[in-house]
Amino acid sequence: VFLWENEIPDLSSVISFSHKNTIMSGGKIAKALIGGNWKCNGTVASVKAMAEVLNKAGHFSANSEVVIAAPSIHLAALKSYLRPDVAVSAEDVAFKTGYGAFTGEISADMLADAGINWTLTGHSERRVGFGYPGETSHVVGVKTKNAISKGLSVMACIGEQLADRQNGTTMNVVSEQLEAIKASLVEADWKKVVIAYEPVWAIGTGVTASPQQAQETHAEIRAWLKKHVSATVAAETRIIYGGSATASNCKELYSQPDINGFLVGGASLKPEFVDIINCTK
Repeated sequence: VFLWENEIPDLSSVISFSHKNTIMSGGKIAKALIGGNWKCNGTVASVKAMAEVLNKAGHFSANSEVVIAAPSIHLAALKSYLRPDVAVSAEDVAFKTGYGAFTGEISADMLADAGINWTLTGHSERRVGFGYPGETSHVVGVKTKNAISKGLSVMACIGEQLADRQNGTTMNVVSEQLEAIKASLVEADWKKVVIAYEPVWAIGTGVTASPQQAQETHAEIRAWLKKHVSATVAAETRIIYGGSATASNCKELYSQPDINGFLVGGASLKPEFVDIINCTK
């Protein structure tokens, strides 16, 4: 039994978002991106149940844009279940565009045709691989461009392993990943990009980067964008934190000036995800 019994509110005034992010007086981007990544989880019944939790949660924070990345087999059903102010995202997109002999792939064209307007690219689990070689940064850059070229927005994931953090080479790794994305894009494409910083050592481990650690790296990423892309892109691009954000730590993390939301893993499958959405109030 879920605790939220409110009717779905009238959302007609809040479901249209501008490509240009509004900057608050303190310099922080006003509209946070709260993303859920369901990974390889969900049954027909549990997907419908989690949609019901979100649908009955009442008004979300006006400062949060909510996007749920779900396994491809559930995308159409989830989209049909969810309230209109929650977008649905793919968890990956094909290296090739169009239609053809790409067995097992889902192209950006197919996602757009199905009304799926978001995708993840470059998630750390796909970069590492599942018992076989993972995706290179070049592959991630091409996939990011493919999605944008078909009108999708992208949560492009970057981040370092534990050894990189311990060796002080976090920005070396992150810079290489960003450079590959930049190489595939033109400046206008960045309006469709959200950067998801994932310290890999803090994903699913219960260990979270401190707010100060997360802020430091987010600020360095923004400085990289300013130096290598443009000051406008640096100021307007949302950089979200993807390292085990929970209802208990999200407010402190979000208080940092360069943290513009979250990419939430396991907690996005639980009712506490509503608390994370509303931590931006």
